[in-house]
Amino acid sequence: MPDPAHYRGVLIFGNPQGGTPLMACAQSFGIDLPLKALVWEDTSAQVRVGYNDPAWIAKQHAVESCPVVGNISKALAAITEATVTQ
Repeated sequence: MPDPAHYRGVLIFGNPQGGTPLMACAQSFGIDLPLKALVWEDTSAQVRVGYNDPAWIAKQHAVESCPVVGNISKALAAITEATVTQ
């Protein structure tokens, strides 16, 4: 069980310009929107970030070929990388 003294939080990424095209590929994608990332400090004081990659989510909704998924995956990876390196 994680030590409750370690910081953790959830970042929520919501943008109709990204989410609407995902739901156009599969309406069921809406259950996974807005996209989220969990940020926490582990027991060795390292900051960690975890999230479900939009490509993985697309696969769960059987729309791997949705044209916007790649760009949204790249954007989310870049945002989290920039956040962690600051």
